[in-house]
Amino acid sequence: MNRIFFIEAFTTDPAFNLAMEEYFFEAMPRDRSYFITWQNDNAIIIGKHQNTLSEINLPFVQRHDIRVVRRLSGGGAVYHDLGNLNYTFITDAEPMQQVDLRRFCQPIADTLSSLGVDATVDGRNDILIDGKKVSGNAQYVRQGRVMHHGTILFDSDLSVLGQALKVDTSKIQAKGIKSVRSRVANVRECLKQDMTMLQFRRALAKHLLKQALVQVYTLTDEDIAAIHRIRESRYALWEWNFGASPPCTLVRKARIEGCGTVDAQIQMENGCISGIRFYGDYFSTLPPELLAQKLIGIPFTEEACFRALAGCDVGEYIAGLKNKDLISLLMDK
Repeated sequence: MNRIFFIEAFTTDPAFNLAMEEYFFEAMPRDRSYFITWQNDNAIIIGKHQNTLSEINLPFVQRHDIRVVRRLSGGGAVYHDLGNLNYTFITDAEPMQQVDLRRFCQPIADTLSSLGVDATVDGRNDILIDGKKVSGNAQYVRQGRVMHHGTILFDSDLSVLGQALKVDTSKIQAKGIKSVRSRVANVRECLKQDMTMLQFRRALAKHLLKQALVQVYTLTDEDIAAIHRIRESRYALWEWNFGASPPCTLVRKARIEGCGTVDAQIQMENGCISGIRFYGDYFSTLPPELLAQKLIGIPFTEEACFRALAGCDVGEYIAGLKNKDLISLLMDK
């Protein structure tokens, strides 16, 4: 009988939880297998190879205080909230170390079926109920080990999910792996007998681990301290979550009272402004190119833009435009 260590985590900080996965994958004994269940408060989790700005609705995300964190595995962007259950398998990879998602997706689908819903594995990494996606999965394989993690929409706010991942494609031209948008549903609405999230996550673990010799593992103070160090060195950093994005071009255009039409074409690289041009029917006293130079090289954040323009009167470069209005334009507010 296989031996597996089961961790039931209740921290809802997405940066901590992704650091916890990395800790168990990289730092814990490699002769063990691990199964973790966990939840995140409102967050978008970006695939390793994705362009963050092309996956999220930035104004909506900022307005609703949704965290954005990049994970180690590839695949698409997913929205997490407390109605969403996440799970992680860490074990030995199969020979050839190829990505094999069905190996882990099928047991999840079987577990859902045991609860009375008709769940099937579709394509590479999705689990469907009645043609609607309820689970997406991804993998990270390294040095003979595999970390497979997935998300189950149990009772998630699907309206927020749709808005948070909604991007106006006319406003961005990006390289990088784009997410595939799918019809989605919550597992809870498909159950014949209702259950709470806690009941569901316990039922999931019980069914998945019924053939294994299970040892419950509780994080020690040393574990938690080590996880926090990983969190601070990677998952809490803007450079990882946004700066690791492939190059892209953002388009921002608005008609501003007392100014005219302003069209900003922003080149992005590693999450920073690498170039910017201003077009429009506005007037200027000083060349707008000099304004652009003040913004080149800074991180694409509201705070960085305010700092870069401190002591500068934007209206000298684009007549009638105030500093705060330019920043609102750039941030697409």
